[in-house]
Amino acid sequence: PAPKPRSCRCAPRVPAAPCPRRAPCRGHRLTPADDEMYQRTRVMVLEPESPNIMFIEGYSTRGFTISGDVVVGPCAVLPRSILQWNVGSHRDISHESLSLFRLLEPKIEILVLGTGDRVERLHPATLKQMRECGIAVEVQDTANACATFNFLMNERRIVAAGLIPPRGTYGV
Repeated sequence: PAPKPRSCRCAPRVPAAPCPRRAPCRGHRLTPADDEMYQRTRVMVLEPESPNIMFIEGYSTRGFTISGDVVVGPCAVLPRSILQWNVGSHRDISHESLSLFRLLEPKIEILVLGTGDRVERLHPATLKQMRECGIAVEVQDTANACATFNFLMNERRIVAAGLIPPRGTYGV
């Protein structure tokens, strides 16, 4: 005679008790200290209409729109004025080309340099000379340099920018 097959049970013999469902707690209030824990973000709207600050509204391969004025080519954006800046590329940025920024009164705290489509390295001696004059230098691609300049101006910092238009992209 053939042996009987043995049956095998894979499920528990006693049914599991249903899990009590709790409603999610939605009525709690968060304090400002909880913002960091929950990684909330805040949006700050910059004020381009303020007559006391320069504001970079846009850029293109030809130049910049700054506080309603169109500037063709590289420019130096100072706290209350805009000047043409006689540099063709990041290779032309030197101690001499930055002398304008060292002569400003009141002395600027931060110089934001926009080097075109991408961040370009400047000569370390040039950066060191600016630091020795008490001016921090931030080298960025032009798109980020424009945004950084606007942000710092909105914070009422004493800041200037040296900007070279990008060659291959358009910005807003």
